[in-house]
Amino acid sequence: MEAVVLSAGQGRRLLPLTKSLPKCLLQVAPGGGTVLDVQLDTLSRCGIEKVTVMVGFGAEQVEQHLAEHKPEGLDVELVLNPLHPHSDNLVSAWLATFRVEGDFVLLNGDTLFEAEVLQRMIAAEGAKVGAAVDCKDAYDLDDMCVWVEDGNLVGIGKGRRETQPDGEAIGIYVFRGRGVSAARDVFARVIAEPEGLHSWYPPALETLARVEPITPVSIEGLWWTEIDFPEDLEKARVEVGSHFAQADPWTAPSSQSD
Repeated sequence: MEAVVLSAGQGRRLLPLTKSLPKCLLQVAPGGGTVLDVQLDTLSRCGIEKVTVMVGFGAEQVEQHLAEHKPEGLDVELVLNPLHPHSDNLVSAWLATFRVEGDFVLLNGDTLFEAEVLQRMIAAEGAKVGAAVDCKDAYDLDDMCVWVEDGNLVGIGKGRRETQPDGEAIGIYVFRGRGVSAARDVFARVIAEPEGLHSWYPPALETLARVEPITPVSIEGLWWTEIDFPEDLEKARVEVGSHFAQADPWTAPSSQSD
């Protein structure tokens, strides 16, 4: 199985930290490891051998970073989304479906997680499309909530709806077999809509769910975190430090500061 990491965005909610540095290169781990370093290390631990990283803002910096910190045993390809200044991540997700050769996992460039999260996703072999879903007591307006009926995801998005959410999508999805081609086709149709270029891919998954069942895969009880705001970054640094304290494969990049 391959992996795709969506890292084309700047991360404007983290300004001024991301004024000249893409979010994926923010230091988050002991020894100076970046967000992308931690993701690639976790993917490697799960048996992933090839990773496509969709880049845009600061692409040259990402390229330089990987040239100096190449993950051992992992084939990493950078693919530029040329529309990144004028589009949201649906375009990156759609372009990525043409780069993979078979089944793949898609993850947001700001989601960090322990290896068992992805291992559960991979183990759900019957799902042509699977979504990692967590549960908590209450959800806020920034959570990517999901709604489930008869064991399949039927709704995904931010904001309130008539019924209470059944969980939160954490930004990790697996596509297998016909699920790959179905996602490619649906993403293309949504992009072709009037506001398609400015769409995020999770709402497009709600459209996909009407033609291809999406299986929610519970990762309740496992560790994950996402980085949207400066306080998220500080929280992630503490949590990643505890989870990766015994495995520190990184050397601090000489040019990075925040």
